Formats: sequence, structure tokens, C-alpha cells
Amino acid sequence: MIFHLIKVPVTGTQLTVLDWIVLLAYGAGMLFIGWFYSRKNKTKDDYLLGGRKMNPTAIGISLFATLMSTLSYLTYPGELIQHGPVIFTGILVFPLVYYVVGWWLIPRFMKMNVTSAYEILEQKLGLSVRMLAIFMFLSLRLLWMATIIYVTVDVALYSVIQFDRSYVPCIGALLTLITIFYTSMGGLKAVVVTDVVQSFIFLGGALLSIVVVCFQLGSFTAIFPAEWPAHWDALRLGFDPLERTTLGNAVLVLFVWYVCTSGSDQMAVQRYLSTKDIHTARKSFRISLYSNVIAYILLALVGLAMLAFFTRNEGFLLAGKSLNEQADTLFPRFIMIGLPPGVSGLVIAGLLAAAMSSMSSGLNSVSSVIAEDIIKRFRKKTAPVPDPLKQVKKLSYLTGVIVMALSFFVGEVPGNLLDVIMKVVNLFVAPLFVLFFMALFVPFATGRATFWAGIISVAVAIAVAFWGIFGITVLWIMPVSLIAGIVAGIVLSYADRLLFKREPGRS
Repeated sequence: MIFHLIKVPVTGTQLTVLDWIVLLAYGAGMLFIGWFYSRKNKTKDDYLLGGRKMNPTAIGISLFATLMSTLSYLTYPGELIQHGPVIFTGILVFPLVYYVVGWWLIPRFMKMNVTSAYEILEQKLGLSVRMLAIFMFLSLRLLWMATIIYVTVDVALYSVIQFDRSYVPCIGALLTLITIFYTSMGGLKAVVVTDVVQSFIFLGGALLSIVVVCFQLGSFTAIFPAEWPAHWDALRLGFDPLERTTLGNAVLVLFVWYVCTSGSDQMAVQRYLSTKDIHTARKSFRISLYSNVIAYILLALVGLAMLAFFTRNEGFLLAGKSLNEQADTLFPRFIMIGLPPGVSGLVIAGLLAAAMSSMSSGLNSVSSVIAEDIIKRFRKKTAPVPDPLKQVKKLSYLTGVIVMALSFFVGEVPGNLLDVIMKVVNLFVAPLFVLFFMALFVPFATGRATFWAGIISVAVAIAVAFWGIFGITVLWIMPVSLIAGIVAGIVLSYADRLLFKREPGRS
């Protein structure tokens, strides 16, 4: 029966009753999980860190789901359609990523009894560095969540359902509210469990789409082009900051992103701290990388499947635009025109799952940072102590409102989805890690030098992203700003010691 449905050439362009039932069941399931785990949170540690006893497998899948948002779900297939498969070769660097993060970064975090990663920076380099890190993290994750809402609603869902654009704010608000409700109710435990469920949903949605296209085209091999498409970038091997896609660039960019994110982002560090020891934290990270390999392979196949389907069915492309110009929206468009009833609803649920898994982690992490690094840090000792659980829940709601407001401005950034992500989201990834690198690996680092190194790193990232200095491609934002920040930090720390006789550490 299912094979008969799969072979149906093309369905309509409206969601069926079955599709809506699937979507409503998904939303209800997420809210139920939040309610269920709300009864199990007794302390702030339970809420923010799951009592530091979380299952390593669940944590690993959660970390994967957090970082594999709708941005990745649509960006990578679109990038393959538009520029070719080279971007996916970055997974070759995962063994090195695991070594660096698992054996150099995780042990350092786990040895410190902290709730927020940024407490470490004040211990090592002083309050000013901690505050700069908090600003970077909040800017990074608020913009990231805003971009997720924009991409999910204004790009993905609009391409699928074709609703009136005046409804975009309402749909974005509904998506945010559902995520806020189950996140604020259940804390990290609910976030992790929903992340696991959502991982299977959005990976399953991608797999179903591949299967459907293969059956429609007659075989699995039919999705692979017989020759290198003319519009794809030429295959190049080395490192070249002036070229968008080379194998070396793909490997370098993914390595820098993973190391920087895993070694400075509260969303990642929070996952390590929620496990009982270094061994389980390292296991969690290893599982997240395994999950990412599966996801990257599936998304590459999705890109190939969409390219093959629309090349053979050009009549389903939007009038007046080439296949290349529509690359980022072909996958969501296929959901409506190429999938059977019910399957469309499941794949749309996959799009929502990719968004909500990331937003829930973002809300939880941002709330914890505001509570621990700002409110608790600067609260007067004589001031009444608020209920920590109620406080963090209120912060989740406030964060959601801010994210919604920011999402209206993301669409003004030029470029395809990958360009938008690099220019909006990844400006602070490397600069934030610069602060941790100086604190953890440079024994002579001073607080003042590290602070200005972070500022210089951000300035370089902005210059590459929006001004294209020296013709450097947008994909090199993170490597260039990372190198600039580390070099500046080391040089300025030496100068601080030699010229001003300043001692290493807190300033």
C-alpha cells in the first residue's frame, strides 16, 4: 500500500486533514513532555542541568539536535543544489574535532563546579572578560533563534503552505510560544527528551523524502547526476579564502565551528555539565558527532534528490526563476507537491522539530546565563532571593519575546541561507572562543589584553561579513576572526606584561 502511495506522481498543494492531524499530534506531544517533566524538577540544578545525572546517549542526541536546526535542514540541501557537494566533505574532520573537544576542552570544563561556562572566565581573567563573553553569547543565540524563526516560517512554511504573509508574525509567535511552554515547564530534562524525539522526526522526514523521490525516479542511483552539473562550483582541494567551496575550506570551516561552539557556547557546555563525569560527557559528544554524520549524509542525499526531481519536473518550479535561484526553497516546495497525504504532515513536523529542538535549548541556555551571570552575579547580598525556578521560567518568556522581535529584521540580510547564517549567526562564534582559549591555554594571558582581543576578533568578523575585506569569502569569517583574536590576545598580553608590568590572570 505504501509503495502505491509513494508512486503517486504528484499530489496537490494544500495540506490534507491527515497532515493537520499529524501536526497537531506533534504539537500536543511536545507540550505533554514539558508537563510531564515539570513535576520532576525540585531544584534549580534539576531545571538547568537535569540534576547532573543525564543519560549520555540522550545528551549526545540532544546536542546534535540543538545544533542541527532548521538552518541546517534547509541550508545544506540548498547549498548542494546551488554549489555542489563539496561542503559536505567537512565531516572528514570529525575525528580531529572529537580529539580536540573530548580530550582538551571537556576535561577542563568538567573539573570546575560551575553552572554557567562564563563563571570560568571571571575566575581566570576577571569580570570584564566574563561580561564581554555574556554579551557575545546572548547576541549569538538571540540572533540565532531569530534566524531560525525567520527561516522556518518565512522561508520553509511559506514555501510549503503559501499562506498570506500577513500571518507570518502570528505563526512565528505560535511556534515560539509552544517551545516556550514545554521548555519553561520541564527545564533541561524536557528539552533533552523532546530533542531526542525531534531528532528522529526530522531525520525520518528527510529519509522519507529521499525514498519517495527514488521511487518516483525508478531507482536510488537516479538521484545522482550523470555528470558534474554546469552550475556547480569546480572541485578544488586546497585552502583558499577567496574561493567559496574547496575541500580544504569545507574541512577548516567545520573544524573551527565545532571546536569554537563546543568550547565556549553555554548550550554545549551545559550538556557536558549535566553528565556525571568526564567519561560520560566525552561519550555524549561522541554520540553527537555520530548523529551529525548520519544527518549530513541524509541532507546531502536530500539535496541530490531535490536536484534530480526538479531537473526532471521543471514545470513545478516557480515561474520566472531558475532552479539555481530557488535552491533554498526546493525541499519545502517538494513537501507539498511530491509527498503523499500524511507524509507531508510528518515532514513538515520534521521542519518544526528541527526549529523547536534548537530554540528550546537556546531558551534554556539564555535563561540560565541571564539568571546566573547577570542577576545572581550582581544581586545585592541583602536583597531578597527570588524563587530560582520561577525566575528562570519568567526569563524564558522574556527571551521568546525578544527573539520574535529580532526575527523581523533577519530577512533584510542579503545572500542565500548559508550567507545569512554566516553573516548573522556566526559573527560571535570564533570571538567567544578566543576568550576561552586565552583563559584555558595561555598561562600569561591578562584580562585587559583578552578583552581587547575579543573586540578585535568581532571587528574582523564584521569586516569580512559585510565589507568583504581583501576579497575574503563569507565562509572564512570564523577562521580569520579566530586567528586574528588569538594573535591579538597573545601579543597584547605580552605587551601588558612587558610595558605595564601587569600580572597574568584577573584584571
